Amino acid sequence: MGTASAADHVHVTFELPTRAAAELAATGLATTVYSGPTGEPRASLLESVRGASGIICLLSDRIDAELMDAAGPSLRVVANYAVGYDNVDVAAAKERGIVVANTPGVLDNATADLAFALLLATSRRLVESDRFVRAGNDWKWEPDLFVGLDVSGGATLGIVGLGRIGMAVARRAAAFDMQIVATGSRASSPEAAALGVRAVELPELLTTSDVISLHLPLTPDTHHLIGAAELQAMKTSAVLINTARGPIVDELALIDALRDGVIGAAGLDVYEWEPTVSKGLLSLPNVVTAPHIGSAGRATREKMGSLAVQNVTAVLAGRPAPTAVAS
Repeated sequence: MGTASAADHVHVTFELPTRAAAELAATGLATTVYSGPTGEPRASLLESVRGASGIICLLSDRIDAELMDAAGPSLRVVANYAVGYDNVDVAAAKERGIVVANTPGVLDNATADLAFALLLATSRRLVESDRFVRAGNDWKWEPDLFVGLDVSGGATLGIVGLGRIGMAVARRAAAFDMQIVATGSRASSPEAAALGVRAVELPELLTTSDVISLHLPLTPDTHHLIGAAELQAMKTSAVLINTARGPIVDELALIDALRDGVIGAAGLDVYEWEPTVSKGLLSLPNVVTAPHIGSAGRATREKMGSLAVQNVTAVLAGRPAPTAVAS
């Protein structure tokens, strides 16, 4: 155990939320913070981390072997301000004895709220309707005006990857009286059974679901998990929701599927080449987009910041990180 050394230096690649910043300041650790508007440029980051003992970073920061070596042997912990950590080379960190930590748990409900908001907005064509009214179109009540999917009372939700966030989505779907099928080890758990979840394999989920929501980490195995063949297997009316990571879906195949009527619609918070969004997606009326705001609740972002600070300060004091990732 012990306390952090006076020589320890923490670099933060963004402005922490107010409470988390105060918590970090209270530790007395020497701290540098990048305060630019759009994330720290790579060249700046490679200089900022020199001699750092800890780094608190964003999911958009590439924390690879080059950056770890730029920091030098003093670097002992990288705390990602996100639950996903595909931006961090965990193997390279392990080789160098660097602890990698993330922020699981505290953002489950906020992300589930956003996933369900996209589910409702996309299924009921809310954004299309909003654009139609704002454009000043003449209209009257008509039986077929922006008819969409009846979400409650029997529509089937397929959750691909029933983890913490997926389970939070399942609780919301159960309240809407949806039928729920899911993949993943927790799909057969007592908690899932209590919500009426039926565990299935991916092929069955694709063919039977009215709405499919993705809740998987991005790994080599999940890259392009949803491609042209999987989209073709879905119902032509199916709605795809992605609040996980963009490259889980083959974005070019998705554009083709949406344009050609292979599936009905998509609600997206993440993109394959984020922050760039394909023009093909933006030109389609049956797509609802958001700029990766799954965890963007005020209280949630504060909790994420606090957990990142706790991870850094624990390691620098010789204690285990509260939420270290498996290496």
